[in-house]
Amino acid sequence: MRLDKLIEDQLQTTRKEMKRLFASKQVRIDGQIEFSQNRNVDSLLHEIEVSGKRLTTNEAYFLLNKPNGAVTAVKDEEKMTVVDLIASADRTQALYPVGRLDRDTTGLLLLTSNGQLGYEMLLPDKKVLKTYQVAVNAELTPEDSRAFKEGIVFDSGYRCLPAELTIIEATNKNSIATVTIQEGKFHQVKKMFLARGKKVVELRRIKMGPLQLDEKLPVGAYRSLTLTELKQLKMYFK
Repeated sequence: MRLDKLIEDQLQTTRKEMKRLFASKQVRIDGQIEFSQNRNVDSLLHEIEVSGKRLTTNEAYFLLNKPNGAVTAVKDEEKMTVVDLIASADRTQALYPVGRLDRDTTGLLLLTSNGQLGYEMLLPDKKVLKTYQVAVNAELTPEDSRAFKEGIVFDSGYRCLPAELTIIEATNKNSIATVTIQEGKFHQVKKMFLARGKKVVELRRIKMGPLQLDEKLPVGAYRSLTLTELKQLKMYFK
């Protein structure tokens, strides 16, 4: 949560009063004087103290095992969204998906009320790695792995950032592999394989940054992040 908003909400200050608290060095994060009003904080990760008072946040962080057919959106007039999969009792705050998965792509998706965290994780310079398990309709070869590592080139001339393709199983009719990418352009993984003459028939995200898909979590189900998982995201709290 933005620090300035937290102070205004919990201490009922005016905008001017809130700024005065920063100027008079009365805002401390983990014991250190803080001057950044838009800093993202969470009381599970930070000790937030203003004028000697401890402030607490109440952000929501859910790890969803996205099913096929769900749209990665907050609202849709016709289709089920990933937010619709969250029980109404857990939707006490507005939730936003961090990034997007195609409608027919399954797997790990983070939903949170902390929009600033999602923004930071999606910045290109953060290069948050995303790993997918993929099934294609043809044989994958070491040449494919080398092409991914060099950077797949699309028909438009765009060269993707280097990606890691690890072949798990390959026959002349189909293959299973994992692919790790640094970026997340529209339909990127599918287009990368198409550039190699292979069609993706199944795609599941299993990792995003430090978060991994909980294999015990049924498809369509979700759970709150553990404190350990949340601590792994602390690097994105700016």
